[in-house]
Amino acid sequence: MRTELIRSEVRRLLRQVPFRPFLLTLESGQLVVIEHPENIAFDPRPGSSSEFYVLSGSVRLFSTFDAVTSASILVPPSGSTEEQVQA
Repeated sequence: MRTELIRSEVRRLLRQVPFRPFLLTLESGQLVVIEHPENIAFDPRPGSSSEFYVLSGSVRLFSTFDAVTSASILVPPSGSTEEQVQA
């Protein structure tokens, strides 16, 4: 259930217009910034593999949605509120 919730939220964040960079927080505490929709790849079908890949700048990450604890839009330092989904 949590995996599908996170996957669904990532799909929603990728489809927003205009695109806004977002952050994935992993169970390990690692923060992964998705700066462009092409920086992350996964099978979007519900019930499919929970694996995803991130290629962004020097970041090369292979992980699973099971390891993601939250997905949130990056907020400019000026301080508007942060949208966040946690599982």
